[in-house]
Amino acid sequence: MAKKINKPDVYTLTVTAEIEVYASVEKLPKADQILMAKAKEAVENAYAPYSHFKVGAAVRLSNGKIILGNNQENAAYPSGLCAERVAIFQAGALYPQAAVKAIAICCQSVLKPVLEPVTPCGACRQSIAEYESRSGVPIRLIMTGQKGSVYVANSIHTLLPLLFNGALLGKK
Repeated sequence: MAKKINKPDVYTLTVTAEIEVYASVEKLPKADQILMAKAKEAVENAYAPYSHFKVGAAVRLSNGKIILGNNQENAAYPSGLCAERVAIFQAGALYPQAAVKAIAICCQSVLKPVLEPVTPCGACRQSIAEYESRSGVPIRLIMTGQKGSVYVANSIHTLLPLLFNGALLGKK
């Protein structure tokens, strides 16, 4: 929503986001519960010897396949990769024609319990946006911590409203 300011040719653009909040994973629709269970399986195999913050992701594709990913750390931190990108890139490599319908993300830490939903980092948001833009199908994001509430966004636009995509480059 645009709001005029007392300066010529200047206004404020307000961006809002709507996220559904479920009290727990058990309150989610059954398909989302199943996807989150797969993400929780993936978190067990994460390689996080430095941060001790393990993240698991599960991607549901339009062909019904579920692809898992987890974070893979490296002593040279920038060389690692987040769970969301591991899962979504693997989905793109294995099933390039299938649209990503949903991604479930969860985490666990040995340092302290994570009681708030974990959301994708900026790089993961941009990568998810590319897949959503590529297929033209909104990607449902289901996010939780180790326990507690669950955030659900019905599109990456919710988390990255002013996203950069190929349309700005004259593509698609």
